[in-house]
Amino acid sequence: MNYDSREGEDEMRTIYTGIDLGSDSIKIVVADKLNKKFHILAASSHPSSGIKKRQIVNTKDAVASLKKCILETEEMLGATLKKAIVCVPEEDLTITIVTGKVELAEKKVTGEDVNRVLKDALLGKIEEDQELITAMPIHFTVGEEMVKDPKGLSGDTLEMKAVITTVPKEPLYRLLEVVKLAGLEAVDVAFHTTGDYFEVRSERIDSEVGAIVNIGKEISTVSVFNKGIMIKSTKVPVGSCFVDKDIAYVYKIEENTAKKLKEEFATAVMRYADSNDVYELTMDDEKKEIEQTELSRVVESRVYEILKLVKKELKALTNREIRYIIITGGLSELAGFQYAVEDILERSAKVCNISTIGVRHNKYSSVLGVLKYYDDKLRLRGKHKSMFTESDADLLLKEKKQEISNEHIINKVFGHFFDN
Repeated sequence: MNYDSREGEDEMRTIYTGIDLGSDSIKIVVADKLNKKFHILAASSHPSSGIKKRQIVNTKDAVASLKKCILETEEMLGATLKKAIVCVPEEDLTITIVTGKVELAEKKVTGEDVNRVLKDALLGKIEEDQELITAMPIHFTVGEEMVKDPKGLSGDTLEMKAVITTVPKEPLYRLLEVVKLAGLEAVDVAFHTTGDYFEVRSERIDSEVGAIVNIGKEISTVSVFNKGIMIKSTKVPVGSCFVDKDIAYVYKIEENTAKKLKEEFATAVMRYADSNDVYELTMDDEKKEIEQTELSRVVESRVYEILKLVKKELKALTNREIRYIIITGGLSELAGFQYAVEDILERSAKVCNISTIGVRHNKYSSVLGVLKYYDDKLRLRGKHKSMFTESDADLLLKEKKQEISNEHIINKVFGHFFDN
């Protein structure tokens, strides 16, 4: 089910698969896109091994974890996964502005011309030990006209100005090797932050300077975007596991138990906890009662520390006025997290809110967003691709037709609330 053009693209069904190999868990999302809407066909999350700070430290363990996640997804989907877009870490990234120019033989810009001018812009710009991750156009110029999408315009030449990002090959190839050994072909890669941006993007956000923050297990990523293009990115060496460690230390319990306690009982801000609410734990045949207010006091301390470090890094990254700040990552799902964000950052800062049925949890923001990034990338180049063969896709969509239909009805109901 591969197409060389996107004529009538709104009538074509396209199925994408995305993978996020995180330090805490591996996430896989399979989505069907039709008429600019993404419908989730399958989404799974499985604990990861062999991955620390989003880097592969044990290939065998990482492959085993990914295979388990793939199996869960395939059982849910009723089909075999073969290809995927892969989220990659922003570690040691390099950001460069490039330009390109080509003659227009047909005097009218096509998707192939966009590919040619991109290749011209990249020529000689990538170091031998680096690998290209993204190439985000700032603008195209056809004659005297400057546009975001030049296809269909007439002129003698096509010029492009773009921001490209590269990373060292070695750690990237280790990650892609894990994907390959697990039996999948990586058709493209994108930064976690790029995925986060494409998940939350809007017309307003695309026109402003702002920041995306992803609080991971061991590290948090802080990235600045200018009109949809990442211009700066750094990391904060703390994440959600530090909250787990604090709880485990204070209450003398295992970190896995502390994590469960955090996710199921704690609030991010102590003043919104209930002093009468108690969680009972049985340890060594003894019952231990944990008050929500005291637990939330422990959580709040670390959450505020993380957000203060984020604020500090934002000031160091740019002097420009930040018009929006959006926080994502699993920790941001804590009850009351928005209040913590407003306390430390500013009123305009918001917690990500994924409205897509089937993945309504911020741990999926990166992997869901890279599907949208990849689709946008294909659209600009005038291409249309699917990660399933035509026969597999027809069978899969036939089985999922009723689920998607039901989802569409529900989305129409909830859409009013999300759009206002």
